[in-house]
Amino acid sequence: MKPIHVSVHVDRPREEVFAFLDVLANHEQFCDHMLVDWTLSGPRSGVGARARMRANVPGPKDYADMEVKSAEPPRTIVEEAVGAKGRRRTRGTYVLEEAQRGGTDVRFTLEYLEAPLQERIAMPLLRAWLQRANAKAMVRLGETLDP
Repeated sequence: MKPIHVSVHVDRPREEVFAFLDVLANHEQFCDHMLVDWTLSGPRSGVGARARMRANVPGPKDYADMEVKSAEPPRTIVEEAVGAKGRRRTRGTYVLEEAQRGGTDVRFTLEYLEAPLQERIAMPLLRAWLQRANAKAMVRLGETLDP
């Protein structure tokens, strides 16, 4: 599947936006429309922070385990998730850039590294849902940081 790219502009300094995103628990605030039943473990922030959650879709409850794999303040955060009993692996990358007009441009990219056959077959529908859900998450991130 082609990567999904979404973005938002936030009227906050890059360091402040990074500090917010670096705390994995904060992601629930802007992702709980698509990811529910969060459980956190590991460090509060940075590499090694972990969360367990499931997609808010009908059907069997398929939990995924997410972990922050790298963080380069104040520019990037990379998370990887494993689900579908180890058959799905994804990578989410946040890139924060200082905007010329002030504030911060936040770009998020979701990549599928591996997927079970049934998901690969349904990828056009799945991709459309993921694009909308992640775009909404970016809007909600902006609303959270720019009330």
